Amino acid sequence: MPASPTIARVLAGDLCSGCGLCAGVSAGAVTLETVAPGYTRPAVPATPDAAAERKIAAACPGAVVAPWHEPGAETHPYWGPHRQVATSHAADAGVRFEGSSGGVISALLIEALETGLVSAVLHTGADPDNPTRNIVQWSRTRDAVIAGAGSRYAASSPLAAIDEALASGEVFAFVGKPCDVSALRQLGRVDARVARQVPLMLSFFCGGVPSHAGADRIIAAMGLAPAAVSHFRYRGRGWPGLTRAETADGQVAEMRYAQSWGGHLSKEVQFRCKICPDAVGGVADIAAADAWYGGESGYPQFEEQDGRSLVIARTLAGQRLLDGACARGAIMLAPLPVDEIDLMQPSQARRKRLVAARLAACRLLAQPVPVVTGLAVAAAARRGPAREHLRNLLGTARRILANRR
Repeated sequence: MPASPTIARVLAGDLCSGCGLCAGVSAGAVTLETVAPGYTRPAVPATPDAAAERKIAAACPGAVVAPWHEPGAETHPYWGPHRQVATSHAADAGVRFEGSSGGVISALLIEALETGLVSAVLHTGADPDNPTRNIVQWSRTRDAVIAGAGSRYAASSPLAAIDEALASGEVFAFVGKPCDVSALRQLGRVDARVARQVPLMLSFFCGGVPSHAGADRIIAAMGLAPAAVSHFRYRGRGWPGLTRAETADGQVAEMRYAQSWGGHLSKEVQFRCKICPDAVGGVADIAAADAWYGGESGYPQFEEQDGRSLVIARTLAGQRLLDGACARGAIMLAPLPVDEIDLMQPSQARRKRLVAARLAACRLLAQPVPVVTGLAVAAAARRGPAREHLRNLLGTARRILANRR
C-alpha cells in the first residue's frame, strides 16, 4: 500500500493543519481531499519518492514547527521575535475599509508589488464556485490584492502547488496562516529556491481553522440555504466587519463578528490548532492582527469603526518593508510596547500559555506531537497558573480518548 511515514504519523496524531505542503512537493503522489466535518487532509495514492519524503519530513507543520530564531530581534514568549511593534492602518481609506482590520497586509502587498520587490502574491481567496470555501490564487495588481482582502475562516491549502510556483522562476510574496509560513520556512532549509524567490512572507494571528460546517451553520442561522449562496464574506468592509451572505436571487443576510466567530466558527476549530505553539506568525517577515480596543476582555466594541491593525516586523526584510511603506505614505504607524499586546490579544496569550499542558496530555496518551523546540513553550507556560494547566491537560486528554472510541 502506498505510504509516507511522516504523513502516517501526522494523521495518526490528528496533527494535520491542511497546509497542502505534502501535495505541493510530491509530484502527485499525495493529493488533498475534504473530510468531515470539512477539513482538508492528504491522501496518498502513490508512495512519495525519497526526495519528496525528505521535504515532507522537514517541513510539514504537523511534524515540525519552525523555531523562533531571528538574529538581531528580541523574542517574547507569547508574541515571538520582534524588531518593530506598532499599531497601524492603510493610509488609503479604501484599502483600510476592505481589510479585516486596518488593511495593513493589503497595503504592504501593494507596496511590494509597486516597488518591484515582487512580481506577484501567492495567497488564499474565495472560491467563486463555492464562496464559503477557499482557493489558492495569484495577485499581480493593486486591484487584485484589494479584491482578495479580508479574512477567510475556512480550510485553505496555499502550499498545494508550491513546487509549481517555485519552478516558474517568479519572485513572489507569500501570505498564509502561521503554520503555512512555518512549512515554507522549513522547506527553505532543503530547497534553495525558497530564499531566492520568496523574499517576503506575511502572516497573521490565527484563532484556528474552522471546518466547513461552521460556515454552513452561519448561513443556516441567517435563514438561507448554503447551496443558494453566491457570495460570502467572513469579515472586512469595516472593523470588525460583518459576515455577509448573498444569494443569486438578491437575498442578503448579515451577522456580527461576535456571533459568527464566537457562536459558530470557533466551535469548529481542528485539533492541530488547539495545540499550536505558534499561532502568531512567529517566523513570518511581518505578522498582523486585530489591535482590539477591548482591554482585559480582548474583544472589540462591536460598533463598526475605522480599522486598526497590530503589526510586528520580525525580520530585517520585514522591517525594511514596513519602514519603506510608512516613509512613502502607504501606511500609518504608531509604536506600541510589546507587552501591551497582552491587552489586545489575551486569547492568544492564554493559548500560548496552555500549549505545554495540552502537549503533555498528548504525550501521556502516546499521541504523536510535532517537534516544537525553540518556540518558548516552557517560558510561556511559566506565566500561567497551575490550575489552568491542569484543567487543560485533563480536557485535552478527554478529547483524545473520546476521539479514539
